[in-house]
Amino acid sequence: MHGITIYICGLVAILLAAALLENCKLLIIFGAYDQELIHLERIVTLKRITKETSIEVTLNLDGYGNYKINTGISFLDHMLEQLSHHSLINIMLKVKGDLHIDCHHTVEDVGIVLGQALKQGLGERKGITRYADSQLVMDETLISCAMDISGRPYLKWGVSFSQDKIGEMDSELFYEWFRAFAYNAGISLHLHKLYGVNNHHIAETCFKALARTLKVAISIDPRQGNRIPSTKGTLQG
Repeated sequence: MHGITIYICGLVAILLAAALLENCKLLIIFGAYDQELIHLERIVTLKRITKETSIEVTLNLDGYGNYKINTGISFLDHMLEQLSHHSLINIMLKVKGDLHIDCHHTVEDVGIVLGQALKQGLGERKGITRYADSQLVMDETLISCAMDISGRPYLKWGVSFSQDKIGEMDSELFYEWFRAFAYNAGISLHLHKLYGVNNHHIAETCFKALARTLKVAISIDPRQGNRIPSTKGTLQG
């Protein structure tokens, strides 16, 4: 009796394995299963060293929102933590900049390197959703963000602040960061403040809106399969 039970269990296991294999074959035929996409690893490490800044970053586009960020600018760290947490992109970032002069070089160069890392991580952009938009609320503030991962960089900046500094950062540097990021990532990015009073809220909501929009735009669309989401056949510009 014990031998019969083992035989039956083994037979059931074989039948289940065969059914699973057949199901996978059908999924491949109908384009719902793509081995290349399943095994795709979108992890990038970049280093950039100039006379003004030294930056090392690792991005995992399919992460869990884990981060370890040190730019030397506390408020920028706080903003980038929001970007990681709400986009689910893992960001490991270490920066040494000429902060004895001011924050400008560090802020802009961080935008450059993060944009370059995103662009490299997306590769040919096969299977991505590409377009996304969001409106994000933080108390009295509402920010609109729309994005196209088109390979044609552009920034439309409709955000203003009522004070010159937020933390240790000049308010004008937020534009510099978003411009550097968009142009180096090769994305078309539109950010608008619909309303808002508190400058901290305005800046933070911009980064959170970017994060939520990125999360969707870079996600893999299983119906897209291994195609590039463009009738032109390329998203490289």
